[in-house]
Amino acid sequence: MTLPAALSARLAIPAIVAPMFLVSGPDLVVACCSAGLLGTFPALNQRTTEGFGQWLAEIATRLAGVPEAAPFGVNLIVHKSNARLDADLEQIVAHQVPVVITSLGAVSEVVSAVQGYGGVVLHDVISVRHAEKAVAAGVDGLIAVCAGAGGHAGTLSPFALVSEIRRFFDGPLALAGAITEGRHIAAARMMGADFGYIGSHFIVAEESMASDAQKAMMLGAQAADIAYTDKVTGVSANFLAPSLAAATLPDTHGGMSIADEARAWKSIWSAGQGVGAARGIRPAREICATLVAEYHAAKATSL
Repeated sequence: MTLPAALSARLAIPAIVAPMFLVSGPDLVVACCSAGLLGTFPALNQRTTEGFGQWLAEIATRLAGVPEAAPFGVNLIVHKSNARLDADLEQIVAHQVPVVITSLGAVSEVVSAVQGYGGVVLHDVISVRHAEKAVAAGVDGLIAVCAGAGGHAGTLSPFALVSEIRRFFDGPLALAGAITEGRHIAAARMMGADFGYIGSHFIVAEESMASDAQKAMMLGAQAADIAYTDKVTGVSANFLAPSLAAATLPDTHGGMSIADEARAWKSIWSAGQGVGAARGIRPAREICATLVAEYHAAKATSL
């Protein structure tokens, strides 16, 4: 792996649990990190910057009591529509968050602020053009968000996007897109990525902030129940089709504010095409343990 040894040495397997809007919180992060996976959450899952800082302190304190814990990370929306960007970045620097995942813009000043205290910046991309811009901004690593991923996903095959990124970037690279099993993580490594990036599989974790109704819909869904549309936020993303059918779609003409987007995602639920792999509502530690065992089994039997 191309992450700094201080981080990679603390991972049980090369896997990142993705920051999921309105789903990931301290309990899920701590459970995943305690099980050896890099747990993350979006800064905007806390309603205020003050609350965000409190979450950072809580997570650091809880993980300090787990010597074998993996590092944790935070997702930061860098787009100009995020009025909290500067204030949240101050909290990230103050708490020295180990890994920061930036989205919707690669800004060199943000990258420098995190790298200044020794943090690592990963940036999610759906195209080579976005990847090139992120590398030019100085990010440490990239997340290739490919077809089938939950949230604001791309449409490219992982074989295509990973291969094209590797032509000009040899740093840390995570792969997102319907990864639900340990052998998928092993496959991502064989393809040229460093990490598997797993999101939807943890929506049904006991520690997830998703509602009981959302978890029940997840457990009844298959890949065919995922719809890719820009009708919710103005930007194409993958959603559970039954939640789309039951909702009144917002008016996204002229774009959507972060506050409006949060209201939309409360009843229109995002998920990736890996939904069919959900095996019931389980503790996150149990989900992680299964992934770890599957990954090592895949490595032992790989051709």
